[in-house]
Amino acid sequence: MKTNWLSWFLAFTAMLACSVSALAQHGAAGAGRPMGTGPSSIGGTPSGAGRDASGRPSNVGSTGIGHSSMGSQSPTTALDNGKLNTSLTNALAKGGVSVPGDNLQSACLGFKNLGQCVAALHVAKNVNLSFDDLKNKMTGSNSENLGKAIQDLAGPNVNGKSEAKKANKQASQDLNAAESAS
Repeated sequence: MKTNWLSWFLAFTAMLACSVSALAQHGAAGAGRPMGTGPSSIGGTPSGAGRDASGRPSNVGSTGIGHSSMGSQSPTTALDNGKLNTSLTNALAKGGVSVPGDNLQSACLGFKNLGQCVAALHVAKNVNLSFDDLKNKMTGSNSENLGKAIQDLAGPNVNGKSEAKKANKQASQDLNAAESAS
């Protein structure tokens, strides 16, 4: 009887270890979107997720980059790769997005992740906003998500949430193109 119990226990432990490993790789069902997708981008809890002072989710309208982990890395870390930096700068230029100072790494300083910066660059072009003003809203001590920053700077005639969604899609395409090219 002891042998059966021990065999059962070892089998159960092995199954549990495999399940935990699979969940860590693929995410638990119902636990939200996998890393790198969804409304705030870029583990299990996207950066910027949580609640703001009003009790609303703070990730509404922020980056939703659907690509590899490159977009979730800090801009400094990701752009230290010179080939990636050049590829991403070229991908942005193809879309008509100009990088302030022609230096993507310095333009993105202060952003939580690269995807957030690239989306902000797209918003600046799409909505005709100052990238520096947008960056200040998103990276200052009272930082706001992309959608809120757009709304504050562009006014009531612009839908910040839809513009953020559009820019996140564009950023995702640029990041995927840059990653493929590098």
